[in-house]
Amino acid sequence: MHSFYPLSAPARWQESRPASYPNPDSSRPLIRWPSWCEGEPGANETCKKLLTTVRSRWCMRTCRWMGPTLASASLGWRSAANAETSRETGCRAVPPGRTMPEKALNEVAPHCREQFEKGMAAVKRQNFDYAIEILGGLLQLEPALYPAREALRVTQYKRIKEGRGFLSKMLGKASVSPMLARAQMLARRKPHEALVAAEQVLNADPNNFSAHRVLAEAAMEADLPRTALLSLEIVFKQNSGDRKTALLLADACAAAGQIGRAEKIYADVLKANPNDPDLQQALKNLSARRTMSEGGYDKFANGESSFRDALRDKEGARVLEQEGRVMRTEDTTREAVARLTAQLETDPGNVQTLRSLAESHAQLKEFRKALDCLKRIKESDAGADPTLDKRIVETTLQEMDQQIAELDADAVDFEDRQARLLNERQAVELEAARDLADRYPTDLQLRFELGQLLFKAGRISDAIAAFQKSQNNPHRRVASLGYLGQCFSRRGLHDVAVRTLEKAIGEKSSFDDEKKELIFQLGLALEAMGRKADAIEQFKQIYEVDIGFRDVAARVDAFYEDQLQ
Repeated sequence: MHSFYPLSAPARWQESRPASYPNPDSSRPLIRWPSWCEGEPGANETCKKLLTTVRSRWCMRTCRWMGPTLASASLGWRSAANAETSRETGCRAVPPGRTMPEKALNEVAPHCREQFEKGMAAVKRQNFDYAIEILGGLLQLEPALYPAREALRVTQYKRIKEGRGFLSKMLGKASVSPMLARAQMLARRKPHEALVAAEQVLNADPNNFSAHRVLAEAAMEADLPRTALLSLEIVFKQNSGDRKTALLLADACAAAGQIGRAEKIYADVLKANPNDPDLQQALKNLSARRTMSEGGYDKFANGESSFRDALRDKEGARVLEQEGRVMRTEDTTREAVARLTAQLETDPGNVQTLRSLAESHAQLKEFRKALDCLKRIKESDAGADPTLDKRIVETTLQEMDQQIAELDADAVDFEDRQARLLNERQAVELEAARDLADRYPTDLQLRFELGQLLFKAGRISDAIAAFQKSQNNPHRRVASLGYLGQCFSRRGLHDVAVRTLEKAIGEKSSFDDEKKELIFQLGLALEAMGRKADAIEQFKQIYEVDIGFRDVAARVDAFYEDQLQ
């Protein structure tokens, strides 16, 4: 699917106007062809093709007004055909990602807004089949209309939840498979057609993760990152341990401007794959992109300012180069500290300068100065930020780690002092996590992190309470259930642990390390109940795919040795 815009037209086309042409705000197709198309090579056929499918933009070469998008599914044009059409019509085909940024309702034609209102009215009447038909048709005309995409997704789930809709009964797995295969085939070549096919699958089965993944890939290809995020959130909720899904979600977040979240996802994946150079480079690129965006240096890229504005002189270029480096030398970091300190004298309330100065002090291991900068931000209007609170805690812990590392290992009381500082560190970290979770009760990620710390500290009852809340976070549900199973086992409630772990395993589709750990813990719980035969079946599942995981090899080998005796 391509959009077009006019390049140039002969003067006679400018002077003459067809007797009948499509109104920009009309949804009715043209039925009378312009007389001045006669005699132009290929003009008649091209004019008919275009005017029967478009609604609101004018093409100078054939009929001037053309719609915002062409329904390539009905035209069946390929790239070569698009190029030919471009030569015939004098219109330039523009890649979808360039011309179809996601739109709000006020950015589309009035008849599209009317269709959207009709769809929402049908949802209110609980006429979900009709609502899906209207919203789906609207998205074929305006694939970038995000409110319609979001409303369609909600409606699909409502219809399934209410047990309504004959389509979901008629379209089983066998009947949606061809549509899914078509979407997969078109995702790269014709992403907008792939979006239509994927939505048809989701109309029948909104929980079809394969369709969501294909839709997300097609949306990213069409430069519709929010559309991709809508589906990736659903997939990631059920399969947070899958690397491919996580990386695709991170890319979508970055494309949608959510750089901080993208960095966090990449960092989480990097923890599981610390030696992956591609992940390391991607994380560095994201960090550099965030720095460029926050500093305003990216504005000249989209024409909002000139390169001269961003780099006033050679000294400015040197400063920008220093700030863009992820790993800076001590000398350049100290230069940055001096420059940022000077900036604060003229603009003491600049939050971004304070953040940069805090990071520079932290790189120099001057944690007390870094904390002073962060606390100044906390006292400002920008202080109500959980990420800032977490950064303060992280810097405090870094300072304590430095104190532990600087202890004299040859001192007589080394072990006592080290144990005391470690206990203090654990207490500070736990108290800070509890404070954050209490101050931001709706942030279930903070509740999950608190549960982890409580579990590590052996405070099992408190950990159970934390994980029972954090399981409502779709991104941490499976992990929370896994921890709950281990907590119940430690309390001796092995039967409860088994049920909880089985529930967590049932929500995992891929056999990744997270699922292996869940199965391993289930085996331990069954073993503690005396169900050794059932336990060994769990260990054998892991043994079949990963003999090196934990001590499953020793457990399985010991079981068979006992069988031989």
